[in-house]
Amino acid sequence: MQTQKIPIMAIIGLGNPGPQFKHTRHNIGFLVLDKIAENYGASWQSKDMMEVATVRINDKPIVLVKPQTFMNSSGKVIPQLLKKGIKPENILVVHDELELPVGKLKIRLSGSAKGHNGLKSIIEQCGDKFARLSFGIDRPLNKSDVPNYVLQKFSWGLQELEQYLEPALELIESIIE
Repeated sequence: MQTQKIPIMAIIGLGNPGPQFKHTRHNIGFLVLDKIAENYGASWQSKDMMEVATVRINDKPIVLVKPQTFMNSSGKVIPQLLKKGIKPENILVVHDELELPVGKLKIRLSGSAKGHNGLKSIIEQCGDKFARLSFGIDRPLNKSDVPNYVLQKFSWGLQELEQYLEPALELIESIIE
């Protein structure tokens, strides 16, 4: 996959706070950020409506952000990033994607929310000119099952989850300018 370099200063992982959501499909953004923090030896601190950690990737300081506002209000963290001088074009959002097979990754530099309420909330705060890493979680057969499906835990164990997280981390490392 040919990857374009992006001047990323912050990575926002989308998910829902609380132990009951920890390994659910909707929390794949949190899981990817947890993997980055673990690999780079960073620790999380609670700050306002988010958990934050700072890492150095490709010799660049990167702020990792896990909003603690629940998915539909994820954009509430954006004003705090803007105050720090982090513009939308310096943000990468990692989110779950129903339209991709499990583990398939896709980078987009802008665009609509495509029905994803977490992305919609961020777009409402700063427009759509931010990068996204869509992480495939597949789609249930019936559209009416989507709300329950995204809040279910993955049907496989943590070791199998690791095999999907590692390529996401490698892709993120490859696009950071």
